[in-house]
Amino acid sequence: MENIQEQQSQEKEKHNHNHDHYHGKMPIVLYFIGLALAIVSLFLSDEYQTVKNIMFSLATISAGYHVIILEGLGETIENTKTNNKFTPNSHILMGLAAIGASAIGNFWEGTLLILIFSGAHFLEDYAEGRSKREITKLLEMNPTTARLILPDGNTKIVDVSELTVGDQLQVLNGDQVPIDGVILSGSTSIDESSINGESIPNEKTKGDTVFGSTINGTGTFTMEVTKENEDTVFSKILQLVNQNQDNQTKAASIIQKFEPKYVTVVLIAIPLFVLLAPALFDWTWAQSIYRGLVLLVAASPCALAAATVSVTLSTTSNLAKNGVLSKGSSYLSQLADTQAIAFDKTGTLTKGKPEVTNYHFADSVNVENMIDIVVALEKESNHPLADAILRKFEQKNQLTIEVENQIGKGLTGDYNGKNYRIGKPTSFNEVADEYIRLNNEWASEGKTVVYVAEDENVIGLIALMDVPSEHAKDTIKYFKEQGIHTTLITGDSEMTGKAVAEQLEIDEVIANVMPEDKSRIIDEQKEKYGLTAMVGDGVNDAPALVNANVGIAMGDGTDVAVEVSDLVLMQNDLSKLVQSHNISTKMNRVIWQNIIFSMAVVAFLIVVSLLGLTDIAISVIIHEGSTLVVILNGLRLLKSN
Repeated sequence: MENIQEQQSQEKEKHNHNHDHYHGKMPIVLYFIGLALAIVSLFLSDEYQTVKNIMFSLATISAGYHVIILEGLGETIENTKTNNKFTPNSHILMGLAAIGASAIGNFWEGTLLILIFSGAHFLEDYAEGRSKREITKLLEMNPTTARLILPDGNTKIVDVSELTVGDQLQVLNGDQVPIDGVILSGSTSIDESSINGESIPNEKTKGDTVFGSTINGTGTFTMEVTKENEDTVFSKILQLVNQNQDNQTKAASIIQKFEPKYVTVVLIAIPLFVLLAPALFDWTWAQSIYRGLVLLVAASPCALAAATVSVTLSTTSNLAKNGVLSKGSSYLSQLADTQAIAFDKTGTLTKGKPEVTNYHFADSVNVENMIDIVVALEKESNHPLADAILRKFEQKNQLTIEVENQIGKGLTGDYNGKNYRIGKPTSFNEVADEYIRLNNEWASEGKTVVYVAEDENVIGLIALMDVPSEHAKDTIKYFKEQGIHTTLITGDSEMTGKAVAEQLEIDEVIANVMPEDKSRIIDEQKEKYGLTAMVGDGVNDAPALVNANVGIAMGDGTDVAVEVSDLVLMQNDLSKLVQSHNISTKMNRVIWQNIIFSMAVVAFLIVVSLLGLTDIAISVIIHEGSTLVVILNGLRLLKSN
């Protein structure tokens, strides 16, 4: 994989090249020279008509050099060579119209056409550049230096690309965290909005994970590097964003293929029209040529060519700012058209770790003392259930119990002359009906139950469950309201799967699924419902994520799941999936608004041109105005929710 520093340098260079290509000083200077020449020419009296015509011609060449000669003619030649067939650029139509107008003596109209067309083009590029710059800002957030702690305890400023796993770094207050790692000492709060879009800083202390590109708050801490620079979360974000630039919606790719064919048809049709018009409409040759030129302007598909660009870039940059990364707008377009969506359970619809949901002790038991004993026993275990119990219960009194972990029986230890044990229900023989009833009730809800016993006499029980995540229920409700079929795919038991599905009101549950079966299930969903999305977070979800029409990974999931997915929810926040579907639907709607509007304007201009109701100047104003309307309509999605 390419070193991220080199990638950053190349991307900046590429961006700067594009920036110069569209907004560099020379095209703008030439444009204003042309504008000045045209204005001066207008104030010259008619006795200097030859001088005026020469100045108008120079103004046309100067103002149109960039847009007509470089982009129109230059790209036509370049694309024709690449494709080994004539591939004209739509800008060439405007150039021909300007040349034609000047050739029949309408120098001012030819100049006006180029001034308006080139001016509008610069404005369009600026407008489109707004959404591109939102994405490009990410590159500037990538840290380049780090404060390496040397063996003698001193620090040295080094390039981030030189860091290796295991290096120890110092991060001062206000500094950027240079690379992914874990805190060794110190406490602080860190602004992680560049990673997860969350504006509230996260409190961090020893043992916590930190991410490169995030901003350290008021504390100073030392950290150990845990990932190579090119493998950091932020570098993965950059790679996804870069891929996003090259992947287009279906509508965009169709328009790009359609444009050269359309321009070729226009280039054939206009000369035929000019040749046949005198015979058909009894026009003079001058009238026929002029009407042909007006028609040439009217038929130029500039607005259509711009119909998708600002829309897709605005959509993807908006989502990137909100912690959703897509590998291309085509996937967002497909998300909007999705008819079924499948979810993994653990870590996707649920929090990914168990929590204590219920507990009950006999009336004769001092609950406070019993909790102290339970915590003392669980402190000696590294089982996920122990972590959940320790998160739930707090010791009032510190007890020291020598604990033994007996395989098949659970945790056991002696305190005040009595033996206490915490284990699974099947490891106990004689149990009161009260506990059996509660065990059956809680287990039927998909919960894991453990018994607590004193001298092998069960005196209480605790239920734990991987509970649904905060936004899971609202997310499922949203997709069902949209008429999208929802499915839970899980490797857990059917009882657990159904328990979660009932809480969330999911349409279908497929349980006891092996990883290799998930991809097959997605095939079945596609066959049955059509376009299918899959949401997951683990290595076992990767085949299904690849096979789905749209694969969606939770950002805290495994690198493999993130790598193969089409969308990534950086905050593990399912409400962002709802937001993505919402804005994707808007994106598709705005694209079609732009396409229909663009085609309607072209059709209108062609009709009024044929009827002789417009001239070159009016056609250009309406034409370029429609292109700007299309661009601005797309930019609305930069701030859409």
